Amino acid sequence: MRRVRTPLAALPPWLSHALRTQRGPVPWNAVTRGALAAGPLLLVSVLTGRTSLGVVAAIAAMLAGINDRPGSRRTAVRRLGTPALAGAAGLFAGTAAGDHLGAVALTVVLTGLGVLAGAMSAVGPVASAAGTQLLVASAIGAGMPVPEAGWARALAFLAGAGWLLALRLVLPTPGSMAGDFRFDGEREAVAAVYDAVAELLDAAGSDRAVARRAALTAALDHAQDALAGPRLRPRAGSAAERRLHAQYAAALPLAEAATALAWAGEPLSGRASTGPRRLAAAVREHTQTGPLPAPTRSAPALRALDDALLHAADAFDQGDGGALHTRRRGARDLLRAASGAGGREFGLRIGLSFGAAVAVAQALNHAQWYGRHTHWYWLPATAVFLVKPDLGPLVSRALCRAAGTVLGALLFAGLAAVLPRPEGLVALVALCGALIPVSTRHFAAQTAVVTVLVLSLVMVGGEPQASVSRIAETLLACAIVLIVGHLPMPGRRGGQVRVRLAAAADAAHAYLTHVLDGTDGTDGTEGLDGRAARWTLRREAYRALAEARTAIALAAHELPAVARHTEGTDEVAAVLERLVDTTTACAVHLDDTGRLTARHREELATLLGEAEAKRRRVGLRAPVPGPPAAGRSRQASGPASVG
Repeated sequence: MRRVRTPLAALPPWLSHALRTQRGPVPWNAVTRGALAAGPLLLVSVLTGRTSLGVVAAIAAMLAGINDRPGSRRTAVRRLGTPALAGAAGLFAGTAAGDHLGAVALTVVLTGLGVLAGAMSAVGPVASAAGTQLLVASAIGAGMPVPEAGWARALAFLAGAGWLLALRLVLPTPGSMAGDFRFDGEREAVAAVYDAVAELLDAAGSDRAVARRAALTAALDHAQDALAGPRLRPRAGSAAERRLHAQYAAALPLAEAATALAWAGEPLSGRASTGPRRLAAAVREHTQTGPLPAPTRSAPALRALDDALLHAADAFDQGDGGALHTRRRGARDLLRAASGAGGREFGLRIGLSFGAAVAVAQALNHAQWYGRHTHWYWLPATAVFLVKPDLGPLVSRALCRAAGTVLGALLFAGLAAVLPRPEGLVALVALCGALIPVSTRHFAAQTAVVTVLVLSLVMVGGEPQASVSRIAETLLACAIVLIVGHLPMPGRRGGQVRVRLAAAADAAHAYLTHVLDGTDGTDGTEGLDGRAARWTLRREAYRALAEARTAIALAAHELPAVARHTEGTDEVAAVLERLVDTTTACAVHLDDTGRLTARHREELATLLGEAEAKRRRVGLRAPVPGPPAAGRSRQASGPASVG
């Protein structure tokens, strides 16, 4: 069959990424929260005569709105709260530095903060968002002319972000009344896992199986994060939460069996996916499962699927909790990630870009190049959103930022000429807050909405119309980050990609080692604890591979001069994914028969050889520790169960 090339596929990767838009339903609950956040906060401050603090609170609500993504309430506490704390600290530090330091010393201090925040960004998405708000708020604190002291600004910032977080925790989402609405995000995430299992079973034996397995990994990652968020007690406290934990844990053996069936490459009857779909409906509707149609037991993986369905039915009835099969990263792990190759690369790149933007902004401000103004902080704040390597390809973000800023500034100039002040501008802030959750699907659209919101806040705060200067400083920030972002740096380029890929290789080989050489029982068989450990290792392997894939995809859409430094890493990731899939198939087969087939052994040997060859080609270090020989056998273990 002839493959049809889409218009985007014909473009260079760095350009096609700038034109790509995410799709999905409108998040009406997030839209409602956005409308109730920045606008009402600003209105209250105007009515009480504390407009400057209201502007700070509205900025914090806007930044929190950008991070307000679908998920559970517990996840939102970390996703919104951690960056807000970092932003308040940055605002306080920036205010102190701006009040007591000269231009040169201020540039040095903010550059140091940029290096620190950049290194933090290598830890993970939440740390990256915290680093972003730390730098943006520090620039605002140093440059925004607000009469209140630094501690008052920081409290106003926390109040603005805290208000949006409170809305996230209190307001129910549409369709959440089937059970305890506090756990509607968790319930939807767990149900999506069972749907993903069903879709993978339907795709078995087709060319859609690889994509469906990746979707199952994403669903498991999302559900695991939703259930493992911050809590006051070490264990689930309510019956509804314990039930969700049990339902998530029951999905793991189903996912394992479905992956093994997809690996076998043989189509399945529609009966195989009926059970997981009924389980998904039971999770969403908070009801009993009812009778589940059992698949035929003609093969080890089908027998594993049948056993997993029986166990799931029992777990749904009992609802007494279950392990999440995740290991918490300690302070040493976080420090290692921040100080590793990826952290150093991020820190240098972000620190230099942020510092250069501060220096240029200070020079232009003191030289009065286009008149002395009070918002020089726009330039470094814009540079932060552009240069973050984990947020997207540099050229793509620069193009989208420039286009979105021009569109937003022109749109605001027209609206400002006809809207009454300040009530019209307050309404415009509320409208933009509602549009932010939708605009996050494309960076240019998000930039346009944020530009209108920020210019509205500036005018409400007493500044004149600033569309022209906003456009000029955004274009200047784009030029700065494009230059600094492509300068040669110490160390090898693509450090974060190699760190992620090395972690994925380590996790894949640890999983393989456990499956082929597990000795958890006294007689050498894999018992209950071993099965739980296996699922933990499998989850870590697939999660690490997903993170590596994301980093590789972003690096591949940079300019060719930068993208070439990570060439071949996608091939390593593909081999590792096949290795983990094969390991899963081996685990299921060993559970049933205690021995590997010739196909299993040959596939493992081939994949290990390919992984080693491709690893050497891209200069990736060897996994630690290495796997054992693939010919080992062990006794068959009992039916799948969750401890």
